[in-house]
Amino acid sequence: MSTVENQTLTVGSASAKPGEIARGHIAASTLAGGLRVDIPVVVINGAKPGRVFWVNGAIHGDEPEGPRACQLAMGRIDPAQLTGAVVLVPVVNPMAFSAAERGNPLDTFTYDMNRIYPGKADGYFSERIAHAHWMAMKDVADIEISIHSGGSHSYLDKAIFVDERPESVELAKAMGPGWGCIMSNFTKTGSPMAALNGSGKTGITVELGGRSATSPDRFRWVAEELAASILNICYHYDMLPGEAAYPDPCYKGVQEALLAPASGIYLPVEGVDFLTMMKKGDPIARIVDVFGDEVGALEAPADGMFFGLRAFPNVQMGDWCCFFCKVEGTRD
Repeated sequence: MSTVENQTLTVGSASAKPGEIARGHIAASTLAGGLRVDIPVVVINGAKPGRVFWVNGAIHGDEPEGPRACQLAMGRIDPAQLTGAVVLVPVVNPMAFSAAERGNPLDTFTYDMNRIYPGKADGYFSERIAHAHWMAMKDVADIEISIHSGGSHSYLDKAIFVDERPESVELAKAMGPGWGCIMSNFTKTGSPMAALNGSGKTGITVELGGRSATSPDRFRWVAEELAASILNICYHYDMLPGEAAYPDPCYKGVQEALLAPASGIYLPVEGVDFLTMMKKGDPIARIVDVFGDEVGALEAPADGMFFGLRAFPNVQMGDWCCFFCKVEGTRD
């Protein structure tokens, strides 16, 4: 839904005339104790009509990077200079965010909202929250990014998932410098990205941050990088005056999760770093037991790079250790 001349844009209770910013909520549900559960939303309606860019944060409640990036972007987007509109939903899953958990701890049936989206109007609690969000977004958004991180279990460096349509890859590249790890994800259901792509629009999933990057300086850096990408997307689509920058190099790949072959302490090999090209068979990490003796090792399963690493070094056999991007080539 691109905006038109003199159109007031309304999402939930937030209504903004051209050149205005409005805050409000998407009504979702009520708890047994009478407390309302609403999804916060910010509508930045540009002075000139155009496409609607929608940003989603914290569909997982232990991922605060999205909410902070939305806060920063809100303060940097001037609606008087904006063509089209930007809709910011800092917290898609307010119950999970309030508990600082991946999902709503009161909902054990559909705990992970990023697996059951767009939910159901008559479903479990989290399905109903997801459905309320979807009903607000589906006819409004033209392009969308869902901001994720490693949450409490890991740190993920700059990585993007797309469905490989040209418009999806274009949006991914518009995230800007450093976002060259662009992987294929053809899942048709379960996430805002999948739901929006299924409706003929364009959504992507972006990853940056996590438990290992919550020191004051590092968390600040992550939020700044994400906010800069939101603005870079606006530059790319001529929504704001400014020159967009792009990732170089830019890779095409697929994700593989590497699991611990033994129990112990996970020790990355010295010199190995995120988003750094490796050859198949290159050492990534070794695992030592409580005495310091090596009991297992991880190697690159293909040419590529790892982009995610567990937060805690202690692992059990079969635990997730890192996410690896198996690079299939570069993107022109």
